[in-house]
Amino acid sequence: MDFLISATHISAVYLIGVGFFVGILGGFFGVGGSFLAGPALFAAGMPMNFVVGTDLSHIVGKSIVAAKKHRALGHVDTKLAMIMVIGTIAGVETGAQGIQYLKSRGNVDTVVAMGFLVVLVSISAFMGWESWRTMKAHKNLDEKPREDVSAFGHLAKRIQRFHLPPMIGLPDSGIEQISVWIILMVAYVGGVFSGFLGGGAGYIRMPSIVFLLGVPTHIAVGTDLFEIIISAGYGAFTHAIKGNVDIMVALVMHTGAAIGAQIGATMTERFHGRSIRLAFVPLPLIGAAMVVYSLLTGQNFK
Repeated sequence: MDFLISATHISAVYLIGVGFFVGILGGFFGVGGSFLAGPALFAAGMPMNFVVGTDLSHIVGKSIVAAKKHRALGHVDTKLAMIMVIGTIAGVETGAQGIQYLKSRGNVDTVVAMGFLVVLVSISAFMGWESWRTMKAHKNLDEKPREDVSAFGHLAKRIQRFHLPPMIGLPDSGIEQISVWIILMVAYVGGVFSGFLGGGAGYIRMPSIVFLLGVPTHIAVGTDLFEIIISAGYGAFTHAIKGNVDIMVALVMHTGAAIGAQIGATMTERFHGRSIRLAFVPLPLIGAAMVVYSLLTGQNFK
């Protein structure tokens, strides 16, 4: 199938399949899925600036479906999400401007691809290490504890005690008080990755919400998806006016993602927090492998 905006030829079946798979992952892990969707589009021969913008556009629709399901399950902290939107939008614009700078210099593909590799491998390694420490502490992965406890719970408690007004409470997340500036900082960093590497950057933000803010994993998943609707929507808009979005590719992917997102969101009810975090570990490595393949061989998947 020919897509004139990005001047690429990609199989519609391939795009629907990627959308469906990424939809399941997004609904289950609370991430936009750009750690796989972005590399999948790049591996199919799409220029990296279009990969970033198009992935953001596709993620908006998928996140609406998944967030609606999570909200029905009680997994969304709306107050936290709305505060994070402010920081995320600022970060998205920063990242998008970085893409424009690289595009003007003609090396956007290489730099962004290398950025993908560093981030994906780092996140996977950290999540694997944290899951191992948590399992070691609790001994039995099949035993569901009374609360979703991370091996880095002490770090979140220290951050919550950092008193920098204004301070707010997040009762839906079980947090008595936390500085608004901490939330905005976490959101801004996630936004920069979103604007620069594409997607909702849930691979950065979801772990940050759990490990730095101390939000239970199920709430972090739903809240991140709810926040992505607005932040990725802004990211798609700013990339569209910069000429980095192939809307037809995004629409084809969404036909599969809409179904997958509902399946993934429903699956979270059957797993506790540690299992969700552990299952996340190998996924960024798949995306990294796809980027490496494309860079080394110059070939692409169609």
